Amino acid sequence: MEERKILFIFNPRAGKAKIRNKLCDIVDIFVKAGYEVTVYPTQEEGDAIRAVRDKREEYCLVVCSGGDGTLDEVVNGMMKCRKQVPIGYIPAGSTNDFAQSLGIPKNMIKAAEAIANGRDYACDIGEMNGESFVYIAAFGIFTDVSYETSQEIKNVLGHMAYILEGMKRLSSIQSYRLKISYQCRAEKEGMEESSREWKTIEDEFIFGMVTNSISVGGFKRITGKYVELDDGEFEVTLIRRPSNPLELNAIIAALLNRRINTDHMYCFKTADIVFESEEEIRWTTDGEFGGCHKRVDIRNRKRAVKIRIPEK
Repeated sequence: MEERKILFIFNPRAGKAKIRNKLCDIVDIFVKAGYEVTVYPTQEEGDAIRAVRDKREEYCLVVCSGGDGTLDEVVNGMMKCRKQVPIGYIPAGSTNDFAQSLGIPKNMIKAAEAIANGRDYACDIGEMNGESFVYIAAFGIFTDVSYETSQEIKNVLGHMAYILEGMKRLSSIQSYRLKISYQCRAEKEGMEESSREWKTIEDEFIFGMVTNSISVGGFKRITGKYVELDDGEFEVTLIRRPSNPLELNAIIAALLNRRINTDHMYCFKTADIVFESEEEIRWTTDGEFGGCHKRVDIRNRKRAVKIRIPEK
């Protein structure tokens, strides 16, 4: 029987470096399942992209372990390959939102077993100005917390790191004047399928996120109800600038209680969305710095990548 090959990429610093104690057990699971394993510890930012993009051997599966940023790099590398193969994910970061959304176990050994015995799920991938992201592109309040908080603080505080850092910024919330154009479904009488039409919003916002995930920052259902990761559409949440502290409190309460406050928020689904502003805005993608942009084009690449998930 031809031996199946896995490229196993892991971030040795993610999540209190807990992968180090599990590495032998994980490799053993893959070998027992009939795989030949090549192990690749990342050395610096962007390393996982290069490892996947430039892979010279014929791997039937690429497995990564780390936080959402590591998965983001592996997906970016895969999207740049001519021949794509499924991706397995062993979460080892602070939040691991996308793993939660897919039902991938938090336990690293169980996650490895799910990769060895699971099934492939074709899920949507985002593209922002030509670069891929896995589950979120966002701007505004709280979005710089993830990449400005050091790995050491993330490891100690976990979710609290994001909340504590974010609270420091409440006294000086920056807002952005934006023109936002997006495609939405337009139901037409007598047609079985809906067509698409463009809508435009112009307003001042303190926060916006384009997501394909059930949870963000460890909070489940904050992106809306009935989220499907393979439907070709994102969930979009835009928060308008509050005019007083009471409005700000109402916004925070709505987010924490997973309720949509239509007085202060825009929430909708779309496959394509464009953000335009007079000033450059800092963006984050999958918890990492995504650059400063005056124009951002985001597209949904429907079922673009296969992720290995548990059989059930």
